[in-house]
Order: sequence, then structure tokens, then C-alpha cells
Amino acid sequence: MMRDIKWSQQTIVAALSVALFIGLSVTLPGFLTGPNLLALLQSVAVLGLLAVGMGIIVIGRGIDLSMIATLAIPPALMLQMVQDGHDPAAAFAAALVLTLIFGLINGWLITYADVPALFVTLASGIFLSGLGQVAFFSIDIVLWPARLDALNWLGQSSLLGMPVPVIVFAAAVALMGLILNRTKLGRFVYASGDNPATARISGIPTRPMTVLIYVFGAMIGAFAGLVMAATLNTMPTRVFNSTLIYDVILVVVLGGIGLSGGRGGTSSVLIGTLLIGMLLNAMTLMNASFSVQNLVKGFILLTAVIADSIINPRNEETAQQGDI
Repeated sequence: MMRDIKWSQQTIVAALSVALFIGLSVTLPGFLTGPNLLALLQSVAVLGLLAVGMGIIVIGRGIDLSMIATLAIPPALMLQMVQDGHDPAAAFAAALVLTLIFGLINGWLITYADVPALFVTLASGIFLSGLGQVAFFSIDIVLWPARLDALNWLGQSSLLGMPVPVIVFAAAVALMGLILNRTKLGRFVYASGDNPATARISGIPTRPMTVLIYVFGAMIGAFAGLVMAATLNTMPTRVFNSTLIYDVILVVVLGGIGLSGGRGGTSSVLIGTLLIGMLLNAMTLMNASFSVQNLVKGFILLTAVIADSIINPRNEETAQQGDI
């Protein structure tokens, strides 16, 4: 029976997740309790949302290091504008326009200016974060204004006992699955990620499609930021300087989405999110320091990248230096 199991990276990580869950349930007091499991799910909802956007980009043979900037700055701009007396609808529109322009610029520079995505998104993320600090906000932490309390349900409500952020994450995963498996765009993303040259020759509009997925990634990042702000009742704009982007990449790579593109899907995001969520929750219950947590996450990320390079080797005929 064991011979019939295809031991892919996703299968291995899923098995490790089940083993880790059982081990923590037996050995770690307080882990297998209803409140802790709900807290675990809610704590990784924003991380999972970001992984949805990053997952689609990486499947298309890209990467987006600016996603935490889009998580922080557009939602904080909306909060700041409402605090300053602007109409909530106008504030929302301003944040939406900023997000769209940012995603379009990222996509255009990568596809039409042929600048590697790694450098474009690194620089653009730093620029957007600096723009927010210099032009938009007077303090690093933007408070949630009372005039937006109608949106508090995004972060602080429950439905049938399940926190709304978890339901939002599940809906985003379902949307990701719909896009990747049921639409032409999804098929184009897989084709471009697997072999961009062949995809271009076969008539797939690879450049407009790539711009579109970077816009989608920016929108997902901003929406995740809105959920985060509603949960915390603030938006700490300095989150850009945290290690959150590495957690997102860790979820994506660990779950089985190959950095060489064209592989992975919704199950990869779910598996990676739940495994990292359990690890972070366990280390919190064990009172592990922030430095120890970073050490563990760094080791796991390095191991996952090495495993990805072995399991999903880059095709030298289709890969280009700096193409991610």
C-alpha cells in the first residue's frame, strides 16, 4: 500500500504536519485546546492571505518582496485619511488607486523593462515604505478610526464559532484554486512558469499576464493589511522592517511551490501555512525567544530551498539568470 503513495514534497510536508500535530498534542500542555487551536488559525490567517498572492506569483516564475509594503502602506493611508476627516469612501478609493498603481509599476518594470523581479520588488517595497513614512504618516502606528468601525468584523468577529479572518483566508484559498484550475489565466500562469519561451511562442500573452498577477499580488497584500488592521485596531507601518516576508516565502516554498515556477497550488499554501502556524504556536507556548524563533525559521527556510532545488531542478534550457 505504501508503494502506491507518491512521495512528492507536498505529501512529505503533509505527513510531517500530521506527525507534528500529534506530537505537540501529546507532549505540549495547552496545545490541544479549543481556544489555542482557534488562536493558531487566526494568527496565521494574514500570513496565509499573503501566501495566496505570493503563491500565484511564484507559480508564474516570479517573486514579490514588496508585499509587506502593500500590506502596510495602503491600508494605513486609508486609516490616516479617515482620521484627518476625509470621507471613508474617498480614503478607500485612494488606497485602492495607490495599490493598483504600485502593482502596475512592478509588473511593467519586470515584464517590459526586463528588470529582474527580485530587484524590482525589493527596491519598490523600500520606496513605498519610505513614501508612507515621509509623506503620509506622522507616527509609525496608525490607529483605527471610529468611523471605520463598520469594518471591524473583518478582524474581530466570528461566524459559527470560527474567526472571520480564518474564513477570509479560506475564501482566498478557494479563489486561488478557482483562478489556477478553472480559468485561462490559471493555465497561462502554469504554462509561463513551466516554460516562458514556449508559452510566448504558443501565443500566450505572457507580459500582460505577468503584469496582472503582480497587480493581483498587490491587491491581496493590501487586503491582508486591512484584515490585520481590523484585528489589531491599528496598523503598525514598521511591520515592513519585520521578518514577515521571509515567513511568506517559507510558507510557499515549504508547501511545495517550486521557485523554478509552474508547480504547486492551493494545497501547497494550506499545508505550508498550517505547518508554520503550528511551529510558531508551539514556540510561543514554550516561551521561545524571538531570536530562537528566527533561528528555527531560518534553518527550515534554508532546508526547504535546498529541497526545492533538488526536487524541482531548474531547466537550463528555459531558465534565465535572474528570472525570479
